[in-house]
Amino acid sequence: MKIGIQSIHFNPDSKLINFINKKIEKVTSIDDSIIKIDVFLKIDRPESPINKIVEIRIHTSKGERFAKKQCDTFEESVDLTIQALRKQVLKHK
Repeated sequence: MKIGIQSIHFNPDSKLINFINKKIEKVTSIDDSIIKIDVFLKIDRPESPINKIVEIRIHTSKGERFAKKQCDTFEESVDLTIQALRKQVLKHK
């Protein structure tokens, strides 16, 4: 399985990368058909407090799953996105 993390217009620190990888492990342990996971980190409008966007796309042999959340911090956005994807994976398993 391949995990790709892309940040748009900024460089994420290693703590954020490790946090994302740890959260993704929880989803990958549920479904063995996961081939690839793409994570996109974006900052919307810098003047707005709720501007951290996380998009995660899971490619499986059975299809694709996608979730996108926007919050105050990337950690909170990742948590909510992973929860949404976990529900999708469990539903389609």
